[in-house]
Amino acid sequence: MMRLNTLLPVLIGSSVIMLVNFGIRSSFGVFQLPVASEFGWPRAEFSMAIAIQNLGWGIGQPIFGAIADRFGDRKAILLGALAYAGGLLLSAGATQPFALQAYEMIVGFGIAGTGFGVLLAVVGRAAPEESRALALAVASAAGSAGQVLGPPVAEGLLALMPWQGVFVTFAGIVLGSMLFLPLLPAPTRQERQAVADEGMVTILRRALRDPSYAMIFMGFFSCGYQLAFITAHFPAFVTESCSPIEAGSLLASLGIGSTGALGAVAISVIGVANVIGTLGITALAAWWPRKFVLAGIYAMRTVVAAWFILSPMSPATVLLFSALMGALWLPTVPLTSGLIAHLWGPRYMATLYGLVFFSHQLGGFLGVWLGGRLYDMNGSYHLVWWVGIGVGAFSALIHLPIRENRATPVPA
Repeated sequence: MMRLNTLLPVLIGSSVIMLVNFGIRSSFGVFQLPVASEFGWPRAEFSMAIAIQNLGWGIGQPIFGAIADRFGDRKAILLGALAYAGGLLLSAGATQPFALQAYEMIVGFGIAGTGFGVLLAVVGRAAPEESRALALAVASAAGSAGQVLGPPVAEGLLALMPWQGVFVTFAGIVLGSMLFLPLLPAPTRQERQAVADEGMVTILRRALRDPSYAMIFMGFFSCGYQLAFITAHFPAFVTESCSPIEAGSLLASLGIGSTGALGAVAISVIGVANVIGTLGITALAAWWPRKFVLAGIYAMRTVVAAWFILSPMSPATVLLFSALMGALWLPTVPLTSGLIAHLWGPRYMATLYGLVFFSHQLGGFLGVWLGGRLYDMNGSYHLVWWVGIGVGAFSALIHLPIRENRATPVPA
């Protein structure tokens, strides 16, 4: 069993890297209006760049997962950080939509190499099974903390410099987070040999033949759709749909004097609620099967989103929605990754989760791209919201038949 003094450095290093990763990634919606205003681009052009970023993240996740499982986590993470920083620097110099979209693919690969897929596998292997769910929840909550900090930091930096300068600053922060890389364990010679001896292909074939793996794959699609759409479009949606904030109101007294600022604050509220929700809801897996907890999360997201889009738009409903949706935001990540580790073992968790995460990012691509496309066509995001409500209901149902008992022994 891994002792606390051995697991703690792994949690600290993983949490800091994920905080930076998720903080920067969650701030991209803040740049939508400044970039569109500078170049006069349609909303769909910037949306396509972020959609491609999500697609690059999804394509890169199983690749970086396989690199981590085969050659070591540190090498995969460092490679991801270089891609992340390089993509941000290139994006800062983009003046045409196609160039920005191409560079955001590189950013997406960087997010894959420094994000949940690789780092949760590091934590999952370091933690004993009886405390794995809690360790994964703590590391996931660190990503949520990044969401609290990222959008307001981006807004603050935009007040001091152009958006290109913010991208350059973010690139430096990504590289700086690699100072925590030595806290993560390097694979021993025996572990590298074990990977070669066990055969990754055997485990992959076993999982791909299992209907439960297919259901997890399909169910994760709606998570990506909902989260990516909200992250990319919610600040602009709030700015354009919400009634003006009255002078002398409580929000104005707190320094939130415009709907633009409210949009950034709403993303941060999601992050704060997510820290609480990730730790609290993940704990339910100790009493109930993970598949039922996951189905409940998707069902509750569906109800909350339907209530929000049917309610009169106001700062109060925006913040209430942010708190409710935030509590349901990322508990799916430790529960899904933990379910995969439980069924097929933690040794190839990065690869197996990476493949499932590709479905998540296909949903993310569709949510971000469709949001911009339908907005340009209809001048409204409402249809995109309803599509998200539908796929959320589908995910709630498809998790119910998942088999949660191990059919065969799994490698440790």
